Amino acid sequence: MKKLQLIYILFLTIITFSSCKETIKKENKQTEKSYVVESKSTTINWTAYKTTNKVPVKGIFNSVTIESPKTGSTVTEALNGLKFIIPVSSIFTKDTIRDTKLKKFFFGSMNDTEVISGTLTIINETSGSVNLTMNGISHDLPISFTIKDQTVSIESLMDLDNWKAQLALKALNTACKDLHSGEDGIPKTWNEVKIEVTTNLIYK
Repeated sequence: MKKLQLIYILFLTIITFSSCKETIKKENKQTEKSYVVESKSTTINWTAYKTTNKVPVKGIFNSVTIESPKTGSTVTEALNGLKFIIPVSSIFTKDTIRDTKLKKFFFGSMNDTEVISGTLTIINETSGSVNLTMNGISHDLPISFTIKDQTVSIESLMDLDNWKAQLALKALNTACKDLHSGEDGIPKTWNEVKIEVTTNLIYK
């Protein structure tokens, strides 16, 4: 009889312990949080240059779509492998005439540029690259970034020659000849574009 009671107590203890472990696992699962990029809070600024004196021309893209947003236990994990699409039609410089010329002569002289797309690769805590597709060409663009709390600031200098944009630059330079001429009278549109992106990650 005592043996049976002992076995019964032992059996109850095992069941209770197993049940407790399952509860802890469930609680841990429920309390686990992860980071995810919020496309609505993402701003894409760019600075192009004109004239031989390299006068800056600033603009933004008003829209960006994050494809299948990734989650991660860290900010860099959520960013690594992230895919995005930028509609060219969302370009904005506070000058409607300039916006029209950029769409018509610059992007309009390229192939497959209704959108610019890319995939992020994070190398370490401060650098990475974007496999950027534009003009039907995919090329790696090195980036540097900083993380403050849940905000990420990304910077890069884009050489448009890597996307074979020479004809597009020439078309834009011709269309904007007077505006792109400095004191020397020489119209020039530079192949360098500075990119600055800021995005916030939600922690949920």
